[in-house]
Parts: sequence; C-alpha cells; structure tokens
Amino acid sequence: MSALRNLAGQTAIYGLSSIVARFLNFLLVPLYTNKFVFEPAEYGVVTALYSWTALLNVVLTFGMETTFFRFANKDHVKQNPDGGRVLYATATWGLFFPALAFMLIGGLFSEQLADGLHYGAYSSSVLMLVFIIGIDAITAIPMARLRQQGRPWKYAAINLLSVGVNIALSLFFLLYCMKRYNMGQSNALIDAVYDPSLGVGYVFAINLVSTAVKLLVLLPSWPAFRGFEKDLLRAMLAFGAPLMIAGLAGMVNETADRVILKYLLPADVADAEIGIYGACYKLAVLITLFIQAFRMGAEPFFFSHAKEKDSRETFARIMNIFVAVCMSAFLVVMLFIDLFKWFIPNPAFHEGLRVVPILMLANVFLGIYYNQSVWYKLTDRPRVGSAISIIGAIITIVLLFALIPALGYMGAAWATFICYFSMAAISYAWGQKHYPIPYNVTRVLLYMAGAVVLWWGCEQVMLDGVLKYVLRSVVLLIFLGVAWRSEKDVLRPLPS
Repeated sequence: MSALRNLAGQTAIYGLSSIVARFLNFLLVPLYTNKFVFEPAEYGVVTALYSWTALLNVVLTFGMETTFFRFANKDHVKQNPDGGRVLYATATWGLFFPALAFMLIGGLFSEQLADGLHYGAYSSSVLMLVFIIGIDAITAIPMARLRQQGRPWKYAAINLLSVGVNIALSLFFLLYCMKRYNMGQSNALIDAVYDPSLGVGYVFAINLVSTAVKLLVLLPSWPAFRGFEKDLLRAMLAFGAPLMIAGLAGMVNETADRVILKYLLPADVADAEIGIYGACYKLAVLITLFIQAFRMGAEPFFFSHAKEKDSRETFARIMNIFVAVCMSAFLVVMLFIDLFKWFIPNPAFHEGLRVVPILMLANVFLGIYYNQSVWYKLTDRPRVGSAISIIGAIITIVLLFALIPALGYMGAAWATFICYFSMAAISYAWGQKHYPIPYNVTRVLLYMAGAVVLWWGCEQVMLDGVLKYVLRSVVLLIFLGVAWRSEKDVLRPLPS
C-alpha cells in the first residue's frame, strides 16, 4: 500500500469522531436559523458569544494537550513505572484549579461581564457560557489521555454522546417547544417545561448539559491529587506557554471577525449582521471539515515518512491532491448555492451568501498553510509557526478595523481571506529557504483559478430549471475528471 493510501486511512481514522461530532453540530444550523426559532439578531447573539468561547478555551487549556503528548514520550516518564500517573495527575489538576477560579469569578461577576460584552440583557447566557468554557478546559487532559493511550473508540463514544445529548435536547426544546410555542401551537407539555423568556439562553443551557455529561462520563478515570508535582507542572507550563500564544493567535484569525463586528457596526444592526454572517459562514463547512480531518491524519504521517527516500516529492504530491479536493468542494457548494442556501431556511439570512466564496477560498489557503507547516515541524522550528500565526493575527486585526466600518461583514470576509493567503505565502517563501519541497505551484494555482473561473462562467449563463443543473453538473464532472486524470498516479507507490 502506498504512503498516500496510508495518509488517507489515517485521516479517516483520526478525524472521524471529531468530524462526525462537528458535522452533527453543524446540522443544528437549520434549526437555529428557522424563522420560528431565531431571527438573525438572536442568532447573532449566539454567534458572538460562542466566538469568545473559542478564544478563552485556548487560554484556559494553555497548550497543555500538546504538552501532555510531548512529556508522555520523554524517557524519564516512560521509564518510570509511576511516570504516566504523575504526568496525568499534574496536567489534569494543573488545568483544574485555573478553570475553577475562572468559573467562580465569572459566576460572581457574570452581569458585569455581560455588560462589558454589550450583552447586558443576556447575563444568564453569559453565566452558562462561563461554566461551559470551564468544564471544557477541565476535561481537556482526560480526553487527551484517551488519544495518548490509543483508545479511539472510547474517545469517539464520549464525543458523540455529548453531541447526541445536545442534539436531542435541541430538537425537543427548540424544534418542538419553541417553534410550536411561537407558532401558537402550545400544549400542556410545552407549558410545563418551556420558558419563553429564556430565548437564546436555551442554546447555552443545552450546551452546558451536554458538556456536563462529558465530565460525568470521565469522572471514573479522574486522577488522584497525590500524583500532582509542582516542579513538573512548572516545566509543562514553560513548554506550553509558546503553544498557547500561537494557539491564541490562530484563534484570533479564526474568530476575531465575529467578536469585532459587534463593536464596529451600528448598535441597531450589529447582532443581525453577525447572525447573517455567522450563518453563511457555516456553508464553508465542507472544506473546513476536510481540513480538520486532514490535519489530524497528516501530522503523524509527515513525521513517520520524513526520512524516506523521495519524501519531499510525496509531500508535494499531497499538496496537489489536497487542493484538488478542496476546490472540488468549492465547486459543489458554489455551483449549487441556490440549493445549499436552503440549509438556512429563513430568507432573512440569504443576503449574506456573497461571503461564501470568499470564505471558502480563505479556508483553502488556510489548508495550504497547514499542509506546508511540515517544514518547520520537521526542522524543529516551532517558533516559526507561532511567528506566522502572530503575523496573521496582526493582519486580521488591522484589516478588520480598516474594512468593517466601510464594508460591514464583507470586510470581515475579505480580512479572513487576506490573512490566510498571507500566512500561506509567508510559510511557502520561508520554508523554501530551510526545507525546500518541490511544490507544483503552477498546478495548485491552476486548480484554484480553474474552479473559480468555471463557477464564474456558470453564473454568466442565464439558464433555469433542469438545464441549469445539467450544465453545472457537467462542469463539475469536467473539473473532477481533469483533476483525477492529473492526480490518479498519487495512489501508486513512489519508486523505491
């Protein structure tokens, strides 16, 4: 079996549970954007507050998951019979106490926090969000330990159980109770269990319950405090600090747009604009799901094959097929956007569909950057990744403040695109000096330009009904055929 077949298998194995969980959560978008559930302004509240979740989670986990994996493979830990137990206890309790302090302080000052975020009317939602973030941080190391122990099925089962609880409660309280109540179809059960005054707070209450379920399932494997070692924790924190900074910079690139929109748009339209932007952002999910799965499988693949003959040629061929797959996903969504848009059932959100091609292309460049990151990982230059992420964060913040006042959420989309393009370009130029990989830049750009031109050309042809979809299907098949013909040899082993 060829190296590239191995990569495909690893991507499927390592990414499956996370991808399924994320996809199931993604399927809640049609529920949240139903006109009998949330209007754009209400969904904007959910979008903006959850953006803070991503940023704060990076801070509270402090790069400890990666640190845990790194220290677990050190000789003094592997050779000590109690090394694994001490490491697990130290990492888990090292995150527990800061997370507990965060929850206590956040709980006491939730009203002030809500006012500071300009969401004073949603203080109960902010309170629940504080506990969601804290519990997520507390469960990070127990979940990471399952991966370190090679227990993917238990890891997947816990993730899917949490998501399943979320979906079940969402269907009951939002689809059944809230929708029927708003349609004037209430009944005795709804009157007994549903509180209409909670509104968007139901999203956070449901998430809090599903997060608590994960914690309860993990409690039997919780470490005893007697294994905690202060000196080990200091060493782990020193190792994790740069990772946390890099992770925070990366999360700024990913979520700062939805945070900053709240403060740069007029107050009377900000929440609605954020809701429209956040909902349409979800349509880029086909590419982002593939990228997430690729990242989980690619990193161990790159490390394990780095010393093989022609490894760099293999890495270059991976880039070709990666971009071809991403641009195929781009065409699937954009050629049939008039069908995909009904994934967001309320037409009030559809004015934001113009951000979809920009954000999809932005995420392709992000995937290219992740693909290129092999060079600084294999040359032991992790600070390069931090530096590029920080440069990206600076570009993002500057462009958001420059573009949003004039362009609204379109400015946020363009800022994201320029940021990820810049990160990919910087990584490529830097990497070719230290670890040159013979990427076929011409082919990569042709895939991207070809897909965009094919989509644009179809937009210029005025057809309706069956003929429209026949033409677009043929165009998609042509692109897939050309890509397959160009890349079909990647499934064959490279000559030894």
